[in-house]
Amino acid sequence: MSKPQASLSSLGARAIACALLVLLVAGCGGGAATVQNPVTTPPPVAGYQGPPPVSQDVQAFKINVWDNLQASNRCGQCHGAGSQTPRFVRNDDINLAYEAANSVVDLGNPAASRMVTKVGGGHHCWLASNSACADQLAVWIGNWAGATLGGTNKIQLQPPPLRDVGASKSFPASPAAFGATVYPLLSQYCSRCHSSSAATPQSPFFAESDVDVAYAALRAKINLDAPAQSRLVVRLRDEFHNCWTDCSQSAAIMLAAIEDFSGRIPLTQVDPQLVLSKALTLYDGTVASGGNRYNNALIALYEFKTGTGTVAYDTSGVEPALNLTLSGSVTWMGGWGIDIRGGKAQGTTAASRKLHDLIRATGEYSVEAWVAPANVVQENAHIVGYSGGTTARNFTLGQTMYDYDFLNRSTTTGANGTPALSTPPGNRVLQATLQHVVLTYSEGAGRRIYVNGLLASGPDPASAGLLTDWNDTFALVLGNEVSGDRPWQGVIRMVAIHNRALSQPQIQQNFDAGVGERFYLLFSVAHLVNIPQSYLLFEVSQFDSYSYLFNKPAFISLDPAVTPDQLRIRGVRIGLNGAEARVGQAYVPLDQTVAAAGYDSTSGYPLSGIGTVVALDKGPATDEFFLSFEQIGSNTHVRSEPPPDPLPAPPDGDPAPDIGLRNFQEISASMSAMTGVPTTQASVADTYNRVRQQLPTVENIEGFLSSHQVGTAQLAIEYCNALVDDPILRAAYFPGFDFNAPAVTAFDTPAERALVTGPLVSNAVGTVATQPSSAEIAAELDALIGRLAVCGAGCAADRTLVIVKSACSAVVGSASTLLQ
Repeated sequence: MSKPQASLSSLGARAIACALLVLLVAGCGGGAATVQNPVTTPPPVAGYQGPPPVSQDVQAFKINVWDNLQASNRCGQCHGAGSQTPRFVRNDDINLAYEAANSVVDLGNPAASRMVTKVGGGHHCWLASNSACADQLAVWIGNWAGATLGGTNKIQLQPPPLRDVGASKSFPASPAAFGATVYPLLSQYCSRCHSSSAATPQSPFFAESDVDVAYAALRAKINLDAPAQSRLVVRLRDEFHNCWTDCSQSAAIMLAAIEDFSGRIPLTQVDPQLVLSKALTLYDGTVASGGNRYNNALIALYEFKTGTGTVAYDTSGVEPALNLTLSGSVTWMGGWGIDIRGGKAQGTTAASRKLHDLIRATGEYSVEAWVAPANVVQENAHIVGYSGGTTARNFTLGQTMYDYDFLNRSTTTGANGTPALSTPPGNRVLQATLQHVVLTYSEGAGRRIYVNGLLASGPDPASAGLLTDWNDTFALVLGNEVSGDRPWQGVIRMVAIHNRALSQPQIQQNFDAGVGERFYLLFSVAHLVNIPQSYLLFEVSQFDSYSYLFNKPAFISLDPAVTPDQLRIRGVRIGLNGAEARVGQAYVPLDQTVAAAGYDSTSGYPLSGIGTVVALDKGPATDEFFLSFEQIGSNTHVRSEPPPDPLPAPPDGDPAPDIGLRNFQEISASMSAMTGVPTTQASVADTYNRVRQQLPTVENIEGFLSSHQVGTAQLAIEYCNALVDDPILRAAYFPGFDFNAPAVTAFDTPAERALVTGPLVSNAVGTVATQPSSAEIAAELDALIGRLAVCGAGCAADRTLVIVKSACSAVVGSASTLLQ
């Protein structure tokens, strides 16, 4: 666990002490008037007048927990002196408050503290989200634990409940039953908010006009096995959310529709012949997220755990909380995250001021983000920024196609933070996939950009300066500029801001810790092997709104005295809701023997280094997972794989054309073969490089554009120029033709013209069945040369070379070259 983050109250205390010192000095010799720092901590119930802390641990409790909870709008109203027990925020004796707090906290696992679970269950939460209150409280207790236990933040595996695999229901692939039962209610009563076309769209879009989209968005809101526990019913019955009649009546109508839908789905019975582990849901696992992260200097944190509403909560525990309001096209992602498609998430300028105050106090900072850009063609798109518009900012993380950009305002840059530091364009560091990006700045090292734990930027084009020019009226914004005209598209899974420049080992540590809602699932196999407390361990996360990621399987016993040896495990399959998953069975080839030599009592024996994705069915709260084995120890199951499903008949489509286009490389190579001019000839190579983007890139004839013909003609002219201007090449190509004769005599007879048309037709015209015959093409060329040769007094007499080049270009740049 990290060391406790200095609270703003302690900063304020130091500021007041400094102010008093300034006043004393001013009294002796005058000086500028001082400005009192703003109060940024919650108002106290009353000033603390009790005895001092008796130990450093009590002091750590006061700084990290008591100071944050003693306000009357938090816990001070009920749990103070003379109020109800436990009195952990009493203000008459901090030592007695410390003693009371120890009865409701777990310093080894802060999130499991009774204080945290009570608030998370809805007890006097001071925010609109119970989970956000619980997360913030867990951080405060964790900071206390960090000071007490030496900063440890290890994840402790907890044995899960033992539950046999049972029969279950799964959502059918077709939305037909849903469309006939539940969907009509949603479409009629919920579409004003829960559809993308609503005036104020709110995800999930389970009332979308497209029933397939609505069905995909709804699964986590319906409990097929216990319809009364469905979120749709609970929202109406218990939370009185937008009822269309009396809420109990609306809930009863919704429940009847869900029961009707569930009743049409048969139970899936598990195959009794399978060798099975015990069953687990995702939430039966031990939370893995955030393990071993470096958070010592954390001042703002967004993990996007809420999943609903229009507020992303700052759960750093550093007051004031810099919560972000979601606006525009922003939707929540399953497994923690937001998907931004033109909208933004923005804090207030007042709350954002803590970034200004705490970062200027150190002169350094880091911006850490897990992001997945939607594409690599976005330019001037802002991902994370602390700014006031398009021309002024304190810092910004942006995207320019394949590059990340870092703008920082200092005494050596302009007000807009330019020049930007970017990742090298040739390295294509930014990819449209989930990446861990960290910006660091310090007055010694300047700006740096790290991607997936590695330094990705080069030298900073601006020398390092001071942050004294930062503006405290700016606002923190994600996915856009505060003015709304620098939109970025993609998914943000986490953002953390630190008021220290993280070192590369600390960045690597946070990258290794991962992101999102991840759990360690312990599938019990003790009933299959003679090893106490034995499990197959998987790291499992909700990969997105439609799937789970299973990763890093290992065999482990939670009994530290056990060292397993010579245990064979092979043919592992993942099961979901009573049946083995049809896809994603990456561990079927697995065949490992657990040996004492490679076993570690804390991490187990690794079985595979690969991960796999399994489709989400009913949602993380109710999907029930299990494992099946071809062999584990002495238990075996011989199976024969069913034949694969037959391939569907290809759909009827438009007939494929018989001809296609040559691409740009093929066109140049063909012209070289037609004329004998090498592709490397200087003028040809220069023209090719200039017109290459005008030439076809694919062979599909339906992709033909007029620009293709223009580029082909330009390249043909240059090949013919090179051919005719080279005495050796033209003499070999057109034997017997007199290039020195004036045009009026050089093309006087059909035989003389044939000395030009003959080689062109034989060398540059192919044999496509639908084209004219060679004789017809030769006749057309002969007529062209004849028209060009007949010219009045205004034409140059020595235009013979030009006429040959024209005839050559007409053939070489024709469809005979472009088509294949």
